[in-house]
Amino acid sequence: MNDSYFQRTGDRRFKPTVHAGGAWNADEQHFSPVAGLIVHAIERHRATGPDNGLALARISYDILGRIAVDECEITVETIRPGRTIELVEAVLVIADRPVIRARAWFLVSRDSTAVADSPIERLGAPEEFTPWAMSELWDGGYIASIDVRRRESAPGRAAAWISSELDLVAGEPSSPLASFIALVDTANGIAVRQPPTGWMFPNVDLTIHLHRQPQGRWTGLDTTVTFGPAGHGLTSSVLHDATGPVGSAQQVLTVRPLAGS
Repeated sequence: MNDSYFQRTGDRRFKPTVHAGGAWNADEQHFSPVAGLIVHAIERHRATGPDNGLALARISYDILGRIAVDECEITVETIRPGRTIELVEAVLVIADRPVIRARAWFLVSRDSTAVADSPIERLGAPEEFTPWAMSELWDGGYIASIDVRRRESAPGRAAAWISSELDLVAGEPSSPLASFIALVDTANGIAVRQPPTGWMFPNVDLTIHLHRQPQGRWTGLDTTVTFGPAGHGLTSSVLHDATGPVGSAQQVLTVRPLAGS
């Protein structure tokens, strides 16, 4: 348990370890490993059916409430089966209350190498970035568990590589996809516009689009954070693995000052 973010307690039930602790509140889980856990559960559900060669193209999470540091249950249902396109829904429940609802589109894989290209430049290698002690700015067991290499260019603008040596679920191998997505939500903390001691800007969702399946142990984030004038914000990231861009992520923020700041 000390080397993972979760421990399986049942067929669909999981208990968080200390490493899943959140950055905003000590009694909440960080959403990043939870997002990876949901992908892990979806992949396990899909493995019970036929191998139709479909790959994840989009997953969208709605965070419906506080993610307490408590045992959770994840149910997965295929709501639009198909040979070339499939839609899967997962619901995470804590204390009989739905807390996260996720929908994932899977698309058929075909050979398109003849036209594969992108105008997005790849990030430099992780070794070219400066190690960053993220836990000096953010609290929580999750932040303390990750290796972060960052290059900041301005408030609200930064690029970083994130990795973790911990298993997602104790004693269970996780796919490169689940491990990659388990680090994406970190984006909202690497390019802060205002210090979290004075302002709160938690995200209420996360949507990831992929044009290629990620590989390797590093998740690359090229991130921009924007605050609007009416208490709303947006964290936008181009996602990379070590060989180049793989997709994008968006997080909608609720922006508000902390009491007494």
